Amino acid sequence: MPYTSPVTDFQFLMDHVVNFTQIAQTDRFAEATPDMRDAIMTEAAKLCDEVLAPLQTAGDEQPAVLENGIVRTSPGFDAGYKAIAEGGWIGISASPENGGMGLPLTLATAVNEMLAGACLSLQLNPLMTQGQIEALEHHASDAIKDLYLPKLISGEWNGTMNLTEPQAGSDVGALASKAVPNDDGSYAISGQKIYISWGDNDFTENVCHLVLARLPDGVKGTKGISLFMVPKIIPNEDGTLGERNSLRVVSLEHKMGLHGSPTAVMEYDGATGWLVGEKHGGMAAMFTMMNNARVGVATQGIGVAEAAYQHALAYAMDRKQGRAGGSGTIIEHADVRRMLATMKAEVFAARSITLANAVAIDMATATGEPAWDARAALLTPISKAFGTDIGVETAASGIQVHGGMGFIEETGAAQYARDVRVTTIYEGTNGIQAMDLVARKMMDNGEAAFALMDEIEEAAEAARSTLPDLVDPVWQASESLRETTEWLVTQDMDHRFAGAVPYLRAFARVLGAHYHLTAALNGDETRQRLATFYIKRLLPEHSALLAHVREGADDLLAITADDLAS
Repeated sequence: MPYTSPVTDFQFLMDHVVNFTQIAQTDRFAEATPDMRDAIMTEAAKLCDEVLAPLQTAGDEQPAVLENGIVRTSPGFDAGYKAIAEGGWIGISASPENGGMGLPLTLATAVNEMLAGACLSLQLNPLMTQGQIEALEHHASDAIKDLYLPKLISGEWNGTMNLTEPQAGSDVGALASKAVPNDDGSYAISGQKIYISWGDNDFTENVCHLVLARLPDGVKGTKGISLFMVPKIIPNEDGTLGERNSLRVVSLEHKMGLHGSPTAVMEYDGATGWLVGEKHGGMAAMFTMMNNARVGVATQGIGVAEAAYQHALAYAMDRKQGRAGGSGTIIEHADVRRMLATMKAEVFAARSITLANAVAIDMATATGEPAWDARAALLTPISKAFGTDIGVETAASGIQVHGGMGFIEETGAAQYARDVRVTTIYEGTNGIQAMDLVARKMMDNGEAAFALMDEIEEAAEAARSTLPDLVDPVWQASESLRETTEWLVTQDMDHRFAGAVPYLRAFARVLGAHYHLTAALNGDETRQRLATFYIKRLLPEHSALLAHVREGADDLLAITADDLAS
């Protein structure tokens, strides 16, 4: 499908909204100058617009299939993947010691969003590999790093993440996969894993599975889980490929969307694996990969939202219907314009939050300052949940803009909705993200959250003389969020969890308003009009959301199962 990478928007955000300059001023990322940054994004945009976007429909109409134990991928995906790998995009933020570019995650986040907007089914493959690279960089032995990282970064091999089992979804600690020590220091891995994105393919030499399993002396629950590298083909010490390992793809899931991305049921039958990290420390190692992936999944939601918006906008500017003034096309109708304005404003808000999240991660990496770590941790569940929620909502609005034609597959509008829906479930459902925000991320009694609110209010005060009509709503919304947060941190977990989802959404609403206000201060009249729309029409939702939060859990928990079934 036609797609134009939003390079100009990324440049504006980095220059005027999320302060990318501070990253380039650190010793760690001194080479990430504006010129290099823009060159990287421009080159990535060419790949996305010219090579990957044409694969979007092919992946949907001709899904990956399992034939005689071999996964056959969609037409053109092999060439598309090769272009991604040869361009160095898999290792954009990986360490140069093993062949990566060593660039900031913020830049990788922009590139990943463009890849997702062009063809989400294929983008899933390198995203999983990027997460595995980071996990190995932080937790693997030197021997594993030296053997696997160069191949993963080059794209010769790809990586997967194996957590879920039929009886162990969000409750990872219920897994039954076992790891038995071998005499040579390796382990025999046995068990079944489900929902393994890109569990196999026909265009990389090897598939490297990170698998959670329990050692014989591992206690029940998450504290007894270890992490293992289990390759499809066992490599020799020099990196050449040796024997086929004892694992196989049992089947591929029949999914609502993302048909071009093979989601495998994997079976491990005494497969040879090697420990990654400490014994019984698998969850700590896997969370390194999952946190990377949560920011990545946020970009997937936003990327699809951008593509769905572009698709709907093009249709609205061409379709003539009714007695609209001006051009006579449906974009002249107030309600269609409302939908399109909402889509555009929401994409900007979600993109800003996720880029600010990536900036915090980069600054934490470059400076080691705890405040940046706390900011990154706070923003991660917000980025993931809000970014993917906006992906789903924007794709649905895209169908609505098309009217009846949106329900017809040939227009392509429905594919965005089908493909993006799973992102709200990936890497911990959005409900789990919200629970993480109000629990683990509030263990500091809200200190990181209050620091962010201080910045929002300081920025609003600084803008009072320039955009007074927009400042008061943003400042007041931040104060309302502060008061609810002060209440929240005094509550037990039942009360926190009951309002977790609306709390996260309200926080995102306020952050979105802050970034729109910043954009209006530094941008042209188009930015100001979009900010006005968001702040006057969408921000007010925060009041109802916070009212929901303050109700606590009593009335919710009073509703019985019989009440729901009656």
